[in-house]
Amino acid sequence: MSLFGAMTTAIGGLTAQSRALGHISDNVANSQTIGYKRVDTNFVNFVTASSQRVHQPGSVSARPAFQHSVQGAVEQVNSQTALAISGDGFFGVTRAVSIDTNTNLPIFDTTRLFTRAGDFALDRNGYLVNGADYYLLGWPINQQTMLPNQAVIEPVRVTQMIGAPVATSQVDLSANLPANSPIFPTPGSEFTTTVGIYDPLGNLNTASIVWRHTGLNQWEARFDMDSDGTVDGTVDFQFAILPNTPGSIQPAGITGNTGAVTAISTPNGTGDPASITVQFNYNGIGNQNILFNFGRYNQTAGLTQFAGTELEVRSVEQNGVPPGAFSSVSVVESGDVIVNYDNGQRRTIYRVPLFKFADPNRLDRRDGQAFATTQDSGAANPHNAGTQGTGTLVVSAVERSNVDIAQEFTRLIVAQRAYAANTRIVSASDEMMMETLNMKR
Repeated sequence: MSLFGAMTTAIGGLTAQSRALGHISDNVANSQTIGYKRVDTNFVNFVTASSQRVHQPGSVSARPAFQHSVQGAVEQVNSQTALAISGDGFFGVTRAVSIDTNTNLPIFDTTRLFTRAGDFALDRNGYLVNGADYYLLGWPINQQTMLPNQAVIEPVRVTQMIGAPVATSQVDLSANLPANSPIFPTPGSEFTTTVGIYDPLGNLNTASIVWRHTGLNQWEARFDMDSDGTVDGTVDFQFAILPNTPGSIQPAGITGNTGAVTAISTPNGTGDPASITVQFNYNGIGNQNILFNFGRYNQTAGLTQFAGTELEVRSVEQNGVPPGAFSSVSVVESGDVIVNYDNGQRRTIYRVPLFKFADPNRLDRRDGQAFATTQDSGAANPHNAGTQGTGTLVVSAVERSNVDIAQEFTRLIVAQRAYAANTRIVSASDEMMMETLNMKR
């Protein structure tokens, strides 16, 4: 009985070591696979009969011990859409199961999977896809509130290829009006400043401001909003003299608005904004309100009047932008997916959540470094990166395999020796049975 038991046990050992060798070979083969999680081996003993007086040979089994929660090395890469997780958590992903013949876009599997392989890049349809053809899932951003809609999770896709223009709503002017210029209507008493204004459709229009020196420390600004030679509105400026701050706009020093100049800021004291509002209808689109900032009352910033005979424009800035074309897409540490346009505009379209599990080592493995939930792993709970115990996002980076080659080679040697030892047990048991059979001769 013991000879057969010894042989059976040794054969079980051979099977167990073969399985351990398979785990090792899988790890070594995937040592450079992004997001791969190694498989260790647990050996489990089976006992047939064992007491203080007798012990019969049992058997052994090799079971996989998953290391999904062990961090791999994070490596920087040259991609704005590559992501790595430092700490706990997984990306939510899905796979395409077919193609919609009407739109030529993928139809996605309803089963949600999870991965640490963050080598995402844009495909030809604008989806973020990793190297194993899994599509990244995200929360869409509400463009009014700029908050993620956490009730919806869907494949991240860039469809906003055109950046909408932004109509000019504010102009900041910094200039010095020459205090020594002659009084109007003497020649040389008028000076012109031009400003580019974008309408809601993104058309660039040129507005002109003609400055007239109308009296001591007094100027009139005449606004020609489309440079057609017609005065659309006027406003008067009064500059301070001693004992006030010389050269600055006096409190209550902006008066007499007419036409397109519809409002004047009312100062409560020194340092309050000195501004006016101009309303104009460009190209029949509708009234457009533009705030012109001229600095602050009783402060020598923005529009001033100091010595000189010529207008000195320091800066003219406006906040409108023309239409833009898609330039690139990037992901930031918060998980926000941002579309960049060549007009300098940016638009946040998705936020990438991280999924956390009660026991990630109990997840089921799938092809392509993906995992599926099980009853033992617990439900997949989505959170913002860096919250609720999830790890942080590292942008322009990927997580490498958590396989240690040196450790795997050590295990390989041990498995090889253990396998050879079990073969010796089988050989020895066979020889002893042959000797027993030969006793009859």
